[in-house]
Amino acid sequence: MDGAREVAAIAQNQEPMSTMPEQQSVGVVENFGVERQSEPAESGSTPEGSRFQNLLRWATKGGLAIVDQGLISGANFLLGILLARWLAPDQYGAYALAFSAFLLLSFLYYPLLLEPMAVFSGSAYSRCLRGYLKSLVWIHVAITVVTVVVLGAAAFVAFYRSAPGGLPGALLGVTIASPCILLFWLARRAYYMELAPARAATGALLYCVLVVSGTYFLFRVGRLSPFTAYVLMATGALTTGLYLMFHIRNRLPALEAGPTPRETWTRHWSYGRWALAAAIATWIPYYMYYPLVTSFFGMAQAGQLRALMNFALPMEQTFTALSCLFLPYAARIQAQQGRRSAGLLTRRITAIYVVGAIAYWLVFMPFKAQAFHFLYAGKYTEVAYLIPYVALETILWSASFGPAIVLRAMESSISIFYARCVASVLSLAVGIPLTHAYGLWGAMVGIVLANAAALVVTLYILRSKIAEGRPVSAVQPETA
Repeated sequence: MDGAREVAAIAQNQEPMSTMPEQQSVGVVENFGVERQSEPAESGSTPEGSRFQNLLRWATKGGLAIVDQGLISGANFLLGILLARWLAPDQYGAYALAFSAFLLLSFLYYPLLLEPMAVFSGSAYSRCLRGYLKSLVWIHVAITVVTVVVLGAAAFVAFYRSAPGGLPGALLGVTIASPCILLFWLARRAYYMELAPARAATGALLYCVLVVSGTYFLFRVGRLSPFTAYVLMATGALTTGLYLMFHIRNRLPALEAGPTPRETWTRHWSYGRWALAAAIATWIPYYMYYPLVTSFFGMAQAGQLRALMNFALPMEQTFTALSCLFLPYAARIQAQQGRRSAGLLTRRITAIYVVGAIAYWLVFMPFKAQAFHFLYAGKYTEVAYLIPYVALETILWSASFGPAIVLRAMESSISIFYARCVASVLSLAVGIPLTHAYGLWGAMVGIVLANAAALVVTLYILRSKIAEGRPVSAVQPETA
């Protein structure tokens, strides 16, 4: 899948519009205002009333998705804040370093399972979601085994070398937690296949209660550490994941026989191999700085970096929740209309993310000093001056969400890979020397430059693909 010809080949392999469930294909375009198609008016209904109902339905689902992700974000945000407050800086640095290692391996999971799941559940497998989920469980098991083996080996090496700052225990804890967290991710995403985030929000509430109350209990009994924090996350994720999987079994439609695990894996690999490369390229400009500052300046510096980035978590997790809805929706738009609506859809999604990011930081900025004192009990105030850099890099990051979602809906993961490669090369060439010379300030400048480069390249590629699609759409007759 390199270049425009490979993207065109992928588009030709998509399922035709007739495979979409009729109730989804009739009205889904109206929900976001991309294109309205005439429909027979129901008795007593008006076009204005229908548009209002569609808008209300979309707003309700979007609100539930935000609640779902908000609860998860709130739990993880509180966990990060409480650990930063109650652990020594080097222990918190060990927690952050172990988490960055988990994220690197989770990038195997997201592009090969969760991202294709969001795309194909709205297009190719929309009529056999129950069987599709069964095949996804087998892929989940295989990826989980790889993750546990790699993290377990890292924990063994850390124990053998007697790494300082609680790093061996943190790596062992994240090894235990990783399969449970991945199951939780799969279970929550299963509800988004039907654009039904209500039950996922219920599971998120359960996870939030378990993690937050468990953290406080461990602190009160004097057992809080990076290891026990990860074991607590494992307990909450496993309990909630099993609860969600139990209730999803009979909810998904089974109008057709589902794909086999081999067929599912083949299709996911065809889509996700470049998404996997893009995910690894994504880790470099954003998460390489945790091991980098640890090697240059010590474990406590990784804790400071994590303490800074904690303030962006609520916004980032909210945007991730919205992408869970926008990606399947954009995939359906592509299956129905091709690329002729991509420009308008991109502008609207991008506007939501950018306006949201700017509003978030405008509210936060006047109180940043108070936030450090209140949340961290006076710790980490020496890096509070870097918050504007965090704000700038997250605004640039949010601006790339719209074009990236549309490119993924086009099944053009290679485009994301190209953009992230540019960001990675820039980080390696500029970010490493800046970090070595200027510490955390250099790391933040490197992240800002990487986000800016990724945004510019992503927009350029998307515009090129929209331009490629215009002549094709112009000669094809429009469907009624």
